[in-house]
Amino acid sequence: MMLMGYARENGTFGIRNHLLIIPASVCAVEVANRIAEKVGGISLPHQHGCCQMGADFRQTVRTLTGFGCNPNVGAVLVVGLGCEGIQADQIAHEIEKTGKQVSFITIQGCGGTTKTVEQGIRITSKMAENLSLMKRVPFSINHLILGMECGGSDPTSGIVANPAIGIASDLLVSMGGSSILSETTEVIGAEHILAERFYDSRERAKFLDMVSNVEKRALAVGEDLRGSQPTPGNIQGGLSTIEEKSLGCMHKAGDTTPFMGALEYSEPVPSSKPGLYFMDTPGEDIDSITGMVAGGAQLIVFTTGRGTPTGCPIAPVIKITGNPETYRNMEENIDINGGKVILGECTLDSVGKEIFEKMVSVTNGELTKAEKLGQKEFGIYRIGYTF
Repeated sequence: MMLMGYARENGTFGIRNHLLIIPASVCAVEVANRIAEKVGGISLPHQHGCCQMGADFRQTVRTLTGFGCNPNVGAVLVVGLGCEGIQADQIAHEIEKTGKQVSFITIQGCGGTTKTVEQGIRITSKMAENLSLMKRVPFSINHLILGMECGGSDPTSGIVANPAIGIASDLLVSMGGSSILSETTEVIGAEHILAERFYDSRERAKFLDMVSNVEKRALAVGEDLRGSQPTPGNIQGGLSTIEEKSLGCMHKAGDTTPFMGALEYSEPVPSSKPGLYFMDTPGEDIDSITGMVAGGAQLIVFTTGRGTPTGCPIAPVIKITGNPETYRNMEENIDINGGKVILGECTLDSVGKEIFEKMVSVTNGELTKAEKLGQKEFGIYRIGYTF
């Protein structure tokens, strides 16, 4: 199947053509916001980039760099303060390897807020002009990477919405594309079932270690995830145990596709080995979506039983609910009403195909409801302390 998108210099294809302003640290967020507002770009407000250490530091670098490398981004300006731990030129040079337009500036180097904003506008105005001249071109569906998320779950998520996404994911992978299952906390109790679908024993062991390590990290700070999950909202929605939640969550991975591997948070999906992957992300929706998009996902599908407005700065987020009451209550946020299955008005298979058709339409340019509403939530998963 052929889709329409923006060709990038490294052989990837974007389904959007964003100009991205990346603050290297929290100290540069306000300046990045002001530049983005003036030139129609998108900035990434966050609270990190300074006084982080070890794996936590590397994860922030990998995430910011991954957003710049995502095919949905056509050009990037990195803005730093100048003295922070994550240097603007470090991120810019990594993104530069994709071949796209990249530049960087620092507030200390430019001489303050006003001069940096002026310099940033001069640089990005030319970038914006170049992006406006780009046209969509045909590309094969095997370049598409889908991220899968669920949030505000209730029993209809496990009965309808997640299995329907699984059908759409199986279709995509059968055509040569890639999908990412995420949320390590939400496979606890079902990990032995998913592990059987890893053909590579090293990747299977890596996946099981990820699940085990999350439980150990929680226990180290005195919390048992099996006691704190499901969340209060999940319980009000009708879920009783973390195992019950996980058995519903895992259906997003379909049932006919083997796992090709297990990825660290924001680790890129290997372009030479498309297929189904697991990514080690938290159950928190925003941080989880951020990790998958940093790993290369151009498109997100998101099931929600209770309803959520969540979007992403650079990737369209398609929202699906299996709860007919939630669809009526939050129709302005939900793209697909899977509650039709609960009401006996259609089959699970037909909703799965409806999701796939929506994925194709959104890839080719249709805006999701989250995009129309301007929802652009962004959050980096922290695994360490700031000193």
